[in-house]
Formats: sequence, structure tokens, C-alpha cells
Amino acid sequence: MLLDKSIQELHAGLTKREFSSEDLVRECYLNIEKYQTKLNAFITLVDKEKALQEAKQKDRDFKPGVSKLYGLPYVLKDAYISEDMRTTAASHVLADFIPPYDSTVNKKLKKSGAILIGKMNMDAWGHGGSSENTDFGPVKNPWDTSRVAGGSSGGPAVAISTRMAVFAIGEDTGGSIRNPAAWCNITGLKVTYGRVSRYGTIAYASSFDTVGPMAKTAEDCAVVLEAIAGCDPYDSTSSPIPTEKYVDLLKKNTRNKIVIGVPSEFFGKGLDLEIKTAIESTHKTFASLGMNINEISMPLFDYGLPVYYLIGPSETSSNLARYDGIRFGNNREKFSQETMRRIMMGTYALSAGYYDAYYKKAQKVRTLFIREYEKALAECDVILMPVTPTPPSKIGELLTDPLSILLADIYTSTQNPVGVPSLALPAGFTKNKLPIGMQIVGPMFSESLLLTIGHLYQQKTDWHLRKPILVFNKD
Repeated sequence: MLLDKSIQELHAGLTKREFSSEDLVRECYLNIEKYQTKLNAFITLVDKEKALQEAKQKDRDFKPGVSKLYGLPYVLKDAYISEDMRTTAASHVLADFIPPYDSTVNKKLKKSGAILIGKMNMDAWGHGGSSENTDFGPVKNPWDTSRVAGGSSGGPAVAISTRMAVFAIGEDTGGSIRNPAAWCNITGLKVTYGRVSRYGTIAYASSFDTVGPMAKTAEDCAVVLEAIAGCDPYDSTSSPIPTEKYVDLLKKNTRNKIVIGVPSEFFGKGLDLEIKTAIESTHKTFASLGMNINEISMPLFDYGLPVYYLIGPSETSSNLARYDGIRFGNNREKFSQETMRRIMMGTYALSAGYYDAYYKKAQKVRTLFIREYEKALAECDVILMPVTPTPPSKIGELLTDPLSILLADIYTSTQNPVGVPSLALPAGFTKNKLPIGMQIVGPMFSESLLLTIGHLYQQKTDWHLRKPILVFNKD
């Protein structure tokens, strides 16, 4: 299968004319025809003939020196504005919204010559950790279709896992890239806040939202990041710090230099034993690469969820106020139960008499978290931790227990308030053959370091090479 190849291998093959962009697009649509009705990953699919025509034109125009993404099919989480193509944020509020312009990330990918083939299912507005809180039906996990794919970028993760696209763009506000990456056995990067422009992104929590790549490997994520990172005059929060040659830096020899910190608080009560065992087993692999494992402490860990779920809903209550049914969108009654819950939580936290007690206090603790990460990362180069406390849940379980939805983010909710980057990587499987993911977290703008560690790890292991054998429910 061509789509098993890395982006570098695909680019080399296109350059040598061993296969064509048209071949890649055809293979994508072949897999879409096999799996979409069973997994529900797409919300809007580009017409096959239109995509093939674009691919044929790319083949005719291909020249040496083009972007490594040239002619490669990709998908977008449906939180990104796409010109003349429906964008819904997985909510019926925006069911018929056709944007007149492109988000910066999509514009950059188009400029690179990549081919957009679809917009992907997600938790509506990014509110959830399972991709069940969607008005377009739940996304199903390709490793076990009775289970969730993770969220909120569940659709993009499923597309990569089942080879329905070469790479995807997700959005991470509190684990929305890393959570489904872990549960679908792919690689996902939550970037430093401001590393990639948020212009044209439908916001969940504006001070937490990040735009990042989802792909088969850390190397693929590095290629995509090179194309999408950088300062954007349309986004005042995008960083002016220069980007790096992430792919070239993967070849840099970092052996015998890296110290990996393991917070004791992240491996205690509440973490599934199989996940704990799988991540602890990675210590040997890292040691074989010449890296050192040190135990550290992050005692503020228990306050991560309260901080995230006070500030995040507060910002979303403000962001969603624009969809009042008069200026934009449809009637607010079309909001999901989870979205209404978060709007109410945020509105309450910002209301007179409660602002100081909740929102203001949460912002103060956010500052303490920044210092906590600075202290921890002064003792080590990166931090190793789980992505999720449990394997993928059964469909419906999280919907009936709102607290479980919050707990799914327990290991991923502290990085976004701080702004630091995190890379999720496949790390093993449970006895029931369900994927297990780990994440490595680094200082601000340390994407090249995280990707290098991930790349070295994936050269030593084969977890990321394993594909789901789809066993569908009888119904």
C-alpha cells in the first residue's frame, strides 16, 4: 500500500515517477469507500473526480524542488475555515456555513501543493474527549468499532490510522490532538502556543487553542510542521520567533545528552495498569538510545483539571456568544448538551460575585503551573507522561458520565494553559489489542527536540507501523 510510506518516501517516489499523485488520491478514496460508512470519520468529502483532476494537474506540473507535501492528499479537522467548502465545527449551528476565505494553515498547505480531500468529524466546537459530542454521529475507533476514537480530533486520527489520507491537521486545546492519536495508534503534535497561526480557526478557548499535525510518524509531523509554522500578520498571537528546519534536525545526534523526567504524580492512582506498564517499558528503549531517566515531582498536578475547566469554558462562553441566531448560525437550541454545559460553567465563573472566586483564582494558579513546568524542565530536558488514564472507552460510556469526559483530559490539560509543546507517540497495546499512547513534553519552542526524540524512538520500535484489523459489529 502506497499510503504506508512516509512523506519523505512518497515525495521521493513522486520525484522519480515511480507512482503519481493520482495513484495516491485513488488509494485514499478506495480506503474511504471501505471504511467511512463504518467509522464515520468525514463530515464533508471532496468530490472524488474533482480531487483526481487536481491530482492529475499536480502530476503534470511536478518539478524538482517542489515542497515535500506537493501532490499529497490531506484532511482538516472541521474546525478550520476552508474557502467555498462547508465548515461546521461538527455542530448543526453551522450546518450550512460556506466560508468565503481560507484559514492560514489551509492556505499554506494549498500553497505547498497538498490536496485537500475532506473535513473531519470531531466533538462539536472541540467540546469533548471522545468525538461523540458531534451532531454528525460518533466517530468509531478502527481498532474496535464498539469504542470511541478519542477527541476532539477523532476524525483526523481515524483517517490516518486507516490510511484515508497521508496526514491531517488537528486542533489541541486540552488534548484534542494527543488523545485521539493515543487511542488510534498514530503520532500527533501539540505545538507551542503561537508556533502555528490560529487565523481562520473556529475557537474553543482562544488562549489554549493550538494548530498541529497528525500523521503516522514523528518524521511526518516534522515535514508538515515546516510547512505550517511561522508568524502570521493575521494572528497577533502567532510568534515572531523563527521556525526551524525540523526535518534536518531529526538527523542531529542527540544521544547521551537527553534527560527524560518522569513525574511520580502522573503514574499513581487512576492510571490503568496496562498503560503504566507500557510507558514504563519505554524507559529501556530510551536508555538504549543513551538517554537518562530521572524521577521528578510536579505536586500541582491535581489542580490541572480545575484550572483547565474554569478558564476553558469561560473563554468558550464568550466565543460562542456570537452564534446568537441573528448574525451567524442557527438557533442556540442546536447546541449539544456538552456545549451548553460548558457555556453555563463559563458564564457562571465569569458572573458578578464569582469572577474573583473562580476565574481570577484559576488564572493565578495558571501562573503557578507555568512556574511548575519551568522548575521541572530545569531538572530535565523533556517530561514523559501518559496521554490518557484508560484505553478507549465504549461508545456511550462517557456521554452518560460527564465527569469521565473531564477525567479523559487529566494528563493533557496542563500543557495548554502553560503553552508548552507535547508529542504523542504510540507506545504499545493492551491485552485486548487497544492502542496505548505516551507523550513527551518540552519547553516552549522545543518542537525540534521532541520530534527528534520521537523519531529516534520510532526507529527502535514498531508500534507506529501497526495498522488496525477492522472487526465490525454485527449490526
